[in-house]
Amino acid sequence: MHRLGQSIGLLVLMVLIAGTAPAQPVKVTIDASRTAPPITPLVFGGFMEPATTGVWAEMLADRKFFNQVTSQPDPAAVTGGFGRRRSQRRWLPVGPDAFVVMDREDAYVGEWSPLVRLEADSPHGIGQSGLALRAGRAYEGRVALAGSPGARVSISLAWGPDPGDRQTIDVDSLAPGYATFPLEFTAQADTSDGRLEIVGTGTGSFRVGVVSLMPADNVSGFKAATIRWLKELGIEIARWPGGNFVSAYDWRDGIGDGDKRPPRRELAWGGLESNDMGIDDFMTFCRLVGAVPYIAVNSGLGDAHSAAEELEYVNGPATSRLGRRRAENGHPAPYGVKIWGVGNEMYGPWQWGHMSVRQYPEKHNLIVQAMRRVDPTIQVIASGATPEEASWCYIENRQLGTFPGRETVSEPLPFAFGSSQDWTGALLETSADHIDFLGEHFYGYPNLVIDPAREQFVESDEPFALKVRRLANRVQFKFEAWEEYLERFPGLKDKNIRFAFDEWSPRNRGLGGGPRPVNHPMLFPLTNALVYHEFFRHSDMVGLAVATGGMRGLAYDSSGDAIGLRREGLVMKVLRDHFAGTVPVAVDGDSPQVPTKGAVGIDTSAHPSGSPTYPLDVFAALSADRGNMVVSVVNPTETPQECDLDLSGVPASGPTTISQLTAPAGEMPAPSATGWAPFSGPPATLAESTLAVAPRRITLPPTSLTVYEFEVE
Repeated sequence: MHRLGQSIGLLVLMVLIAGTAPAQPVKVTIDASRTAPPITPLVFGGFMEPATTGVWAEMLADRKFFNQVTSQPDPAAVTGGFGRRRSQRRWLPVGPDAFVVMDREDAYVGEWSPLVRLEADSPHGIGQSGLALRAGRAYEGRVALAGSPGARVSISLAWGPDPGDRQTIDVDSLAPGYATFPLEFTAQADTSDGRLEIVGTGTGSFRVGVVSLMPADNVSGFKAATIRWLKELGIEIARWPGGNFVSAYDWRDGIGDGDKRPPRRELAWGGLESNDMGIDDFMTFCRLVGAVPYIAVNSGLGDAHSAAEELEYVNGPATSRLGRRRAENGHPAPYGVKIWGVGNEMYGPWQWGHMSVRQYPEKHNLIVQAMRRVDPTIQVIASGATPEEASWCYIENRQLGTFPGRETVSEPLPFAFGSSQDWTGALLETSADHIDFLGEHFYGYPNLVIDPAREQFVESDEPFALKVRRLANRVQFKFEAWEEYLERFPGLKDKNIRFAFDEWSPRNRGLGGGPRPVNHPMLFPLTNALVYHEFFRHSDMVGLAVATGGMRGLAYDSSGDAIGLRREGLVMKVLRDHFAGTVPVAVDGDSPQVPTKGAVGIDTSAHPSGSPTYPLDVFAALSADRGNMVVSVVNPTETPQECDLDLSGVPASGPTTISQLTAPAGEMPAPSATGWAPFSGPPATLAESTLAVAPRRITLPPTSLTVYEFEVE
């Protein structure tokens, strides 16, 4: 162990030298005669959590009045959620609180609706502020109202404090029963604090059942610019409803008339779920962006019967009971969704409905059996966790408080294969006949490393070139784990089980648990690029992958409109555009990757990830028609690097196109707990250029991703 520590220390010293001094050209041999199975486009995925997310165009919070309309302070947070979601905007009374009460006798949707008592010419009602409005932009919506014949109601959109800074729609004829009235506004100024008011005068009272406000250019309820840029990004598969949220989600809440879908307390994160975006809306989203749908069913608080009914609603013929209900909701043709996930992180005590590893595999089997009786053609993703994932999460939760309340486990770290923490092993042992994909999650902190002796995260003092490799090493461990499982369960060799890396991302957190500044603008983009390289190298085992930040690769302006792609988004786009469906070829070199610091079996692998081209990482593939060669090179060092290409058996012809992503000098991203922010400044750009012939020696800028593509004979 002492000799290993000395060796690693020497290697780290070599890395430090390589990161600051000019290096000899890295020798790379590309052998097109040695190929692997094609790269599935489904590695370029994204997911959304909770069900109604940032892609939805609704501007109003709590539009169905789950919370009481009052000027009193917010009530104490309800226990059960993790409290990460920001507090939502609130409806407040216009006028004294006493004139607004919550009526349970005739609620439009949910448990109650606000009832406003009127007082002659003194306006009383409700309002919500904090709306981002743009001058000249049209907004549309609706409001469901009921009230006394003597009630006069006005709905106003305000963009400033003066009486003229608003547009008002008057409703003079109300009835005891609810009626829906359309809303159309055009803002006359830019503001981040616009306001919608619903007030009344006259006699009697009026009730507000539900209200909605969206930009008029929304596309089937989705943000037009977001849809446009997600389509440009190239999301190939979309996971929904995704994450911890699904373990307490009832899919029935999200079908039918959107205004009549009940609002619910969101149990996983402690927020509010409007259920505006349900299964049918998700299918519309997938059609709009051109993504394959991946639906996750609830295996936490959910059950086999509910999962089977959900599948019947989605895929059943219109003559079936649930298929008929789908048809009644306006969608007569079955959707034909093939990819279904059973549960989310069910190994975690933070999950609603978590149970022992001795019990859960049987629940998984019951759910899959019930679903396959409805549609035997589906492909099932199991909620797994290798010992490395369980070990990493255990330390993260105990030290950083990601999910508070984690119990103490007596087993030593790293958790062993076959232990009570080997969730994937338990599923493979008892449920292999009910699994098509192993759903594996992995996160990582490029700036933090596990100290094996203390079994804790500590600040990393490694060079940038190793920090960006930390997450790719966790991918490498998954394949090392698979080799262990093949030894333990020889029958797996006859099954076509592959990995579904359906939640992964680098994270940004300090040792105190809060966010820390991202100390390099290419830290996350290059981390992601190296992860994709590992997916490509194991194309025979990777069936799909869904980046946690896949839907978040967009840049937004101050009003919340998507305006382009961030660097993480450009990494996905350029690799998707060039490598989806291509055939990997062998890449050799004489410079093996060096180990990173950390604990093998927790935050690093037994063998380093990457190509034997240290300090560069090189991946190459042939196009599906074998007419083009594509080479992707990551230079993770902070100095320029040169690379000599030996194109063995690759007769190059014609010009070469080059796509390159680098960090402009002096640019730093805004600090963020997750590496993204709603307002992210100007979008990033790729540098595009051409060469007359395929290069034999290439120069790579510091901290860069470069993709070369050229014709081959």
